[in-house]
Amino acid sequence: MDMDEELFSYEEKMEKSCDALNEEYQGIRAGRANPAILNRLRVDYYGVSSTIQQVANVSVPEPRVIQIQPWEKSLIKDIEKQIMISDIGITPSNDGRVIRLVFPELTEERRKDLAKDVKKKAENAKVAIRNIRRDANEAFKKMQKNSEITEDELKDSEEEVQKLTDKYIDKIDKMAEAKTKEIMTV
Repeated sequence: MDMDEELFSYEEKMEKSCDALNEEYQGIRAGRANPAILNRLRVDYYGVSSTIQQVANVSVPEPRVIQIQPWEKSLIKDIEKQIMISDIGITPSNDGRVIRLVFPELTEERRKDLAKDVKKKAENAKVAIRNIRRDANEAFKKMQKNSEITEDELKDSEEEVQKLTDKYIDKIDKMAEAKTKEIMTV
């Protein structure tokens, strides 16, 4: 494997770390109804573990309401149960056909807690990026030790890895800043 392929594989790993962080951020509610908070919830549908979006129509009729209309009425109880045991923190209500999740206005204290959570998740993602940098540098040093690359190529590769690291850490900072701003906006 040549250096460019090796660098590309580490860049892909860094990109995946950012994607994972973005997915986590979608699960954090910011006072507005966002169907993405249901992504992790699964219900049993004819013996198959399925996401709520796979067994129901999920819509946002109002800014603070998520409406879930299961394709089969028998799923209402299962969906409600999954929402109750999840960490969403909202009690579902249903009229026999449709489940509604009404999002309350976030308090200032809750907004600050969510902002701290955003920072913590960003810090974890940065640690993951730095671990990828360490792995990449170790791999290149090993290649140099095995005489696969020269000392100059090792130095160049370490600089490239550092540039990638800086790029993705900056991207994570911007994602965290945007999510914090979204949460703190009343």
